[in-house]
Amino acid sequence: MTSDREKLCAAPALPAGLAQALEGYAWARDLVGESGGAVYRLHGKPGAPELYLKHGLGSVADAITDEMVRLRWLAGYVPVPPVLHFASTPSEAWLVTAALPGETAFQALQARPAERMAIVDALAAFLRRFHAIPVSECPFNSDHALRLGLARNRINEGLVEADEFDAAREGWSAEQVWQAMQQLLPLAPSPVVTHGDFSLDNLFITGGVVTGCIDTGRAGIADRYQDLAILWNCLGEFAGELQDRFMVAYGEPDIDQGKLQFHLMLDELF
Repeated sequence: MTSDREKLCAAPALPAGLAQALEGYAWARDLVGESGGAVYRLHGKPGAPELYLKHGLGSVADAITDEMVRLRWLAGYVPVPPVLHFASTPSEAWLVTAALPGETAFQALQARPAERMAIVDALAAFLRRFHAIPVSECPFNSDHALRLGLARNRINEGLVEADEFDAAREGWSAEQVWQAMQQLLPLAPSPVVTHGDFSLDNLFITGGVVTGCIDTGRAGIADRYQDLAILWNCLGEFAGELQDRFMVAYGEPDIDQGKLQFHLMLDELF
């Protein structure tokens, strides 16, 4: 079943071995959160499970490779999609994973308003589990110093899409966001293993329990507000009371507004 968040399409060009492995599937292209690459849902093959394929060129291919490595590492700690196939060239990458069971948290919140508080509690519980992964065992760094450097490069290269900024920064330039962030530095870090893009479309739920997460290419050690800010912002699309519920359920009732705003602005630049 397709929705307004994807569209049916033909299979893209694939390496020979990968094309053979994926023969017989119908294809639908995801319209949400592609970040410069292409995401496809593969479905409709009799007796075969649904799959997802990510494809990208250049820096997007590098990001897909990063995600593949992180998925394999995270699988030892939290539920993530199993990596089934990976192929790459010096400038291109393809990643195929199994689909996670359930529906996205966005779909669950949209479909069942009466259950929203319980859904938010489940999201908070999963984030606590994610943040409990021992920092000493994580080989990936995603702290705000690293991401500020990447953000500065994106601004300099004209890659930031200012017309997609949140309403709070509507009409701002990327440079204005950058300058506003500088006013909030330095930050006193509270480092944990973060997901990096902890949004409603990247979390899956079934039976009131989070069954896993996707889009882990930014996972690594960073301040906990990297994840808190993104989901807090997503929940504002539904109701402010859900934002409050999430922070309390996670264990952060006294919100650090400086960190919250810093990470919301940092996310604008990616």
